[in-house]
Amino acid sequence: MTARPAPGTPRPRPAAVIDDHVPPFANLGWEPFSRAAAVAIAEREWRLFRSPVDDDPPNTRPEPAPEDKPERQEGLWQRVGEYFWEGLDPGEKESPWTGMHDENGQIFDARQDGFYAWSATFISYVMRIAGARDKFPYAVNHATYINLAAAGAAPGLRAYAPQSYAPVAGDLICTGRDGSEKIKFADLPTAGSFPAHCDIVVEVRPGQLTVLGGNVDDAVTEKHVPVTASGMLAGPDGVPVDTRYPWFVVLQVLYEA
Repeated sequence: MTARPAPGTPRPRPAAVIDDHVPPFANLGWEPFSRAAAVAIAEREWRLFRSPVDDDPPNTRPEPAPEDKPERQEGLWQRVGEYFWEGLDPGEKESPWTGMHDENGQIFDARQDGFYAWSATFISYVMRIAGARDKFPYAVNHATYINLAAAGAAPGLRAYAPQSYAPVAGDLICTGRDGSEKIKFADLPTAGSFPAHCDIVVEVRPGQLTVLGGNVDDAVTEKHVPVTASGMLAGPDGVPVDTRYPWFVVLQVLYEA
């Protein structure tokens, strides 16, 4: 039996260290990468943003005044900055961004916040802090890890058509947006990037998923997604059950625990 090291004894530094921006507990894999951790971290961030829920169709809520955007409020713009700093790999030009600053520390116009979108960065942050290490392709856009999963090039992800796999807590569901609403699973992997959005599943109930997404209404926001009796996002014909969002791929996350 191997003796347990005495408290305070430094552990050997693994070869696959990804990012020194990240706390040691996540960077060095102190605990297994688990669904429970990813869900708990996502829910913690949702509570930090005051637990908003938006089940309306997309783009139907009025744009708030700049001073009312959660991502620009004290305590929250800094948190978005932590998503960028810890969620992205070192050297990415976006890693210094916050909810209201560019890489030079300049405040950007709130009307231009779409250029500084952080929904994929939020997913990257959740996976990183949950201890994914080299099992997740951290990125500032969702298409990067969607395409890698579809190509079989992401060691910690598997891509499934929405009618072929029932997502469970900790998995990701993805939809096209801003002109990419017609993209289908059969189109993956695409030749280039495309606008998309992914949410993390935090609860599964009969007929419904509860999911959380970053940069939804400028916050971490909850929505509820209808599914079939067998838990699929789409029927056998591939048509999504949800009439609001064209969910086209499920990303199974291969957790260690």
